[in-house]
Amino acid sequence: AGPGSYTVGTMSERFDCHYCRDNLQGKKYVQKEGRHCCVKCFEKICANTCTECKKPIGADSKELHFKNRYWHDNCFRCFKCYTSLVNEPFMLRENNKVWCSNCTAKEDAPRCKGCFKPIIAGDQNVEYKKMVWHKDCFTCSQCKQVIGSGSFFPKGDDFYCVSCHEHKFAKSCAKCKNPITSGGLTYQEQPYHSECFICSNCKKPLGGKRFTAVEEEFYCVECYKECVAKKCAGCKNPITAGFGRGTSVVNYEDESWHDYCFKCTKCARGLANKRFVCHNGKIYCAECPKRL
Repeated sequence: AGPGSYTVGTMSERFDCHYCRDNLQGKKYVQKEGRHCCVKCFEKICANTCTECKKPIGADSKELHFKNRYWHDNCFRCFKCYTSLVNEPFMLRENNKVWCSNCTAKEDAPRCKGCFKPIIAGDQNVEYKKMVWHKDCFTCSQCKQVIGSGSFFPKGDDFYCVSCHEHKFAKSCAKCKNPITSGGLTYQEQPYHSECFICSNCKKPLGGKRFTAVEEEFYCVECYKECVAKKCAGCKNPITAGFGRGTSVVNYEDESWHDYCFKCTKCARGLANKRFVCHNGKIYCAECPKRL
């Protein structure tokens, strides 16, 4: 942009200054809006005021204008980096400040939540819930290592890498003591990996299956019957309390019976919770020994 609104020259004819009436012949003058005036009156009365420095733009100065705003050519600089914008692309922003295209791009770019510097086109970045980071600024709140585009776990305003999240927040398996990162199950308020909650004998998974616990060991139904359960002195089958019939057990000396197997050897009367007599290793009701 240039003056365009006035001309400067040296007066060759007889003219007086429109304002102070001094003779302009042979002197430098300014013609603006059909009026001739001396340089002094021009700068005092007619000159445009520089938008940047607020001083008059004299007749000897180079003037630039844009949207009814005026600048000295040496005042027409980027507000941020002070680069001259004469013949350069620019943006007029708030408070009548002019910015170069580079500074405008940086100012309008989203800010990294880590370093608070702009993320400009071409920068690798990470976005999460309307927040954005430079890739190298997205770090674990615990170990401070760069997470970048890797997996992470959010906790409030913090972010954790997989390893730190496991050690800080994940429950530990009651058997192997290692963190449970996914899946798992609970027995009596104790967490277990699915692969750790297995039969102590056959090693088959017990999740979702019937089992019994014996002194902190777990057994499936088959292995409990085969390896752990006592054998009934009556029917010789395993006593599997909790797996159906035979929930009550009768113990006498070193032997055990299903409650329904504990009966008189002679009359087969059930003797659970009743008086009985042991004779020659056999069980009888109170009446039958008298008949022997």
